[in-house]
Amino acid sequence: MTKRTTQYVCQNCGATFAKWTGKCEACGEWNTLVEEDLPTADHPHMTAGKGGRKIEFHDLRGAPELVFRLKSQIGELDRVCGGGLVPGSVILVGGDPGIGKSTLLLQTVAHLSDTVNKEGKPTKCVYISGEESVDQVRLRALRLGLSQAAVDLASATNIRDIVATLDGGETPDVVIIDSIQTMYSDTLDSAPGTVGQVRACGNELIRLAKRLNFTLFLVGHVTKEGTLAGPRVLEHMVDTVLYFEGDRGHHFRILRSVKNRFGATDEIGVFEMTEEGLAEVKNPSALFLAERRGNIAGSCVFAGIEGSRPLLVEIQALVAPISGPSPRRAVVGWDSNRLAMILAVLETRCGVVFGAKDVYLNVAGGLKLTEPACDMAVAMALVSALTGHPVPADMIVFGEVGLSGEIRAVPQPDLRLKEAEKLGFKRALIPPRRSAKKEKAVSDLRIIEIGHLRTLMDTFRE
Repeated sequence: MTKRTTQYVCQNCGATFAKWTGKCEACGEWNTLVEEDLPTADHPHMTAGKGGRKIEFHDLRGAPELVFRLKSQIGELDRVCGGGLVPGSVILVGGDPGIGKSTLLLQTVAHLSDTVNKEGKPTKCVYISGEESVDQVRLRALRLGLSQAAVDLASATNIRDIVATLDGGETPDVVIIDSIQTMYSDTLDSAPGTVGQVRACGNELIRLAKRLNFTLFLVGHVTKEGTLAGPRVLEHMVDTVLYFEGDRGHHFRILRSVKNRFGATDEIGVFEMTEEGLAEVKNPSALFLAERRGNIAGSCVFAGIEGSRPLLVEIQALVAPISGPSPRRAVVGWDSNRLAMILAVLETRCGVVFGAKDVYLNVAGGLKLTEPACDMAVAMALVSALTGHPVPADMIVFGEVGLSGEIRAVPQPDLRLKEAEKLGFKRALIPPRRSAKKEKAVSDLRIIEIGHLRTLMDTFRE
């Protein structure tokens, strides 16, 4: 009998050690080392062949095969995935508990069951839950009005049983695993959800999906920092990583692509949580601005770009008298460090003093913005809140702010301006456009170019 050997694996970063220590030397976390079996030739899932066959190389010339995409009939999901689901692809979906991951995927397989696959046959969909029983999934389907969909349900956690079932019968077209942290391999002694289990189970499912050419959805838990739990290698193994974002206090949900081998990254899909489940939002700009009130100091409309989609959102700022020993800086939906930079630039370069004031900044609708093009809209909302002069209700703003106070150009200004014109805005405050490559003029939209924040105050006097 082969002697069993073990290693200690950090559950936070995946680093391995020969012996247990209280602190992981790689990431600095305490009490995260768990004993796991060291991979040996006795484990079938880790066996390496002694004699390999010669692989065949190809050059870059030649026409690539056109990729067939399965349409889910949920336009926002298809947009984020690059135009549809590619057979053989693996999609990892992460998000906070209760945000709607299971609801979205159940709606997806229910809609897919009404379509046909590449061979013209009905799409076979399988939903395997490791967190809920079959009856619990049925109750959700009944609540969503999807109980008549032709979806095969199962409740299982043993990866050996799941692989044998999928490999032994009719090959499915789409498989949902909810969630990967609940799956376990009986060849490992560690508990489900540990680094070793997630890595081994993910590897088995991904290999099966590539071999049988079905689309695989893996639901992943997230940590308190908002990152996907488990080994980072899982994100490298899959083809697409999607984050389902949102605040339970808002009914909007954002499906964001952070990795996609078959489409654009940083693409977003917008959903609205309703009693009947998640509904697509065809025009998110109009929805985010639906409750906006004009002529209110501290409110400014930002024309942003999320992936390939222009998006107009309201930036709200409030400047109040100081309420404690030191001024407060509260931010919702934006980077607090970037707010501190904008305040410093306004005070140093423009003489606008916020030192004895509490500053609050909010992105209306629960959206999280990371684009530097939001700088000038934030600066304008702050100045408006401080002076009490409202930003014109028919004006949109975008532009990046440098440390010297200059306004820098941002990508894709045409898309931003066209979206603003479509929603009825009449003015746009933007960075100076390049003289060598002037963007196409937008009809009925007055464009105001400013090169420095010092000229921002003049806008309120027009």
